[in-house]
Amino acid sequence: MRVAVFIFVILCVHAGNVYSKPSCGYPLTEWCRTQEIARECGVEKYCLERNATRPNRAESSVEVGLYYESLCPGCRQFLTQQLFPTWVMLGDIMNVQLVPYGNAQESFDGKKYKFTCQHGEEECLGNMIEACVLNMTGSAAFPIIFCMESAADVLKAAQPCVEIYASSASWGSIMDCVKGDVGNKLMHDNAVRTKALNPPHKYVPWVTVNGGHTDEIEQKATSALFNLVCSLYKGPKPAACTGAKQSVDHRTSFC
Repeated sequence: MRVAVFIFVILCVHAGNVYSKPSCGYPLTEWCRTQEIARECGVEKYCLERNATRPNRAESSVEVGLYYESLCPGCRQFLTQQLFPTWVMLGDIMNVQLVPYGNAQESFDGKKYKFTCQHGEEECLGNMIEACVLNMTGSAAFPIIFCMESAADVLKAAQPCVEIYASSASWGSIMDCVKGDVGNKLMHDNAVRTKALNPPHKYVPWVTVNGGHTDEIEQKATSALFNLVCSLYKGPKPAACTGAKQSVDHRTSFC
């Protein structure tokens, strides 16, 4: 199912344009949620086979964390070219944690937290939107964020990306989160998580694997994440891992 999500997002984001929802009216992330939805979307047979054969690998999943900024070019490159495609292919054996904050600075005026971002106010808004998306849209969050980060304009893409992949979460509710206390607390929580990194982050994208970070992990993750996840997974290897290795070096830049 994640392959279908990936293909559809690519079709939806082309030269910064975002197109309409699937004809069945449900976002791709929901197609296999119930038999009724699967039937309406014409994928009932696929979903039945997928649910019957999908192994439970949760206990030994590889944990990949990304500490990033919404407008950092290197972060966008890694998320769209490495992290999301790897999750599409290996999502059954990996969990992804996204923490939009990066090199931002936080202050407190006695009532609420204030944030200053490396790439300006627009990046602070992008970070906040993505934090609220992660909090409010469940399994649709990663496709939404990929959709945004793949677009020519991250902020202009936000609303149509949400409307395509999380029709149950209105854009108004996302912006209520962004402008209100909930979004402020979510961004503060991301600041706390980022400041708690050990070793402390020096740049973004900052990648952790199973909670840890080293220069070697960063190099392997940003050049060939697919291979790294396959090599670290301790359970029976999924079919994607037993085929030819993906050896493309994307050489991610940093902020």
